[in-house]
Amino acid sequence: MNIHEYQAKDLLKAFGAPVGNGVVATTADEAVEKAKALNGDVLVVKAQIHAGGRGKGGGVKIVKTIQEMHAEADRMLGKPLITPQTGPKGRIVRSVFVAEGTAIDRELYLSLLVDRATGRIAFVASTEGGVNIEEVAAETPEKITTVDVDPASGLSGFHGRVIADALELKGDLAKQCGKLIKTLYTLFVEKDASLIEINPLVVTKDGQLECLDAKIGFEDNALFRHPDIEALRDIHEEDPAEVEASKHDLSYVKLDGNIGCMVNGAGLAMATMDIIKYYGAEPANFLDVGGGATTEKVTAAFKLILSDPNVKGVLVNIFGGIMRCDTIAEGIIAAAKETNIGVPLVVRLEGTNVERGKELLSQSGLDIIPADDLDDAAKKAVAAIGVA
Repeated sequence: MNIHEYQAKDLLKAFGAPVGNGVVATTADEAVEKAKALNGDVLVVKAQIHAGGRGKGGGVKIVKTIQEMHAEADRMLGKPLITPQTGPKGRIVRSVFVAEGTAIDRELYLSLLVDRATGRIAFVASTEGGVNIEEVAAETPEKITTVDVDPASGLSGFHGRVIADALELKGDLAKQCGKLIKTLYTLFVEKDASLIEINPLVVTKDGQLECLDAKIGFEDNALFRHPDIEALRDIHEEDPAEVEASKHDLSYVKLDGNIGCMVNGAGLAMATMDIIKYYGAEPANFLDVGGGATTEKVTAAFKLILSDPNVKGVLVNIFGGIMRCDTIAEGIIAAAKETNIGVPLVVRLEGTNVERGKELLSQSGLDIIPADDLDDAAKKAVAAIGVA
């Protein structure tokens, strides 16, 4: 789960990180009223959406008068903001963050994430802040330093010194960096974060570190431990189908393809999508129904797939271990009848109660294309939608 910049900054401030002052507003008039509490001759109006590249899309503007601020807030609010990360439709701006201007001397990059290769929390630091870190990694990888934290020994002053050196911070700035590293690590661990990105982390003209922009993401499976974090969720920033999937505890991600996939197990789901692409089509979604799905859950998953107008065919690929094939079959039959399915349906079942599952499908009266294995299922699904 991701949160907005203003929410991330509130959280950083609560943990003691150096963050400038700002206010959030949902109307231009509210922005003007709240901005009276801010200081400085320069203010920054920032559109609040869950996507990077806001400045490139016109979602970050520096203003010097209240009139300018009102005009920019009014221009952004209620309208789509298109950035390199939103896609062509953009995201509707429902709030703006008005921040005090900062006298910047240098822009740096600092983040924490879970390094999937090592299973450890890792700091990523670079002197090239204010730009996409992907560009830095591609063009000047030597300017990126990554430091893992061993969970057995935990964070130490060593990590702060290494990162301060990587960011070319000396003296008092190095001490500030060490303190910030400890603060961010504490926040990351205590709140089960999956990402904290400060870009840019700036050195001000008066020699202070400040988190000028912030992005924080959290581990969905740990949200039950943090109702305060879960309360920050903005469902307007999520795909409606993914929101619906979360209500049924389904792992669903919408994609741009034309073959809907229903699979049990993330690895098998990835393999299913890969083989669909191998045979020339594109998967319309990632959907893992899990190992203990009920008939109702399978029905909800099936209906979710068919709600996508791009879906021209459906491939069900179930390897039953904990998940029983007859349960899957019952869910498929119920959903297919309820939705009056009008696209080709290919089903591959294997595992627990597979013969009973196949029997239920064959007696259902539905036009189902059976498959013997994954390769056979993918070929039949791609052929059924007319892809050569």
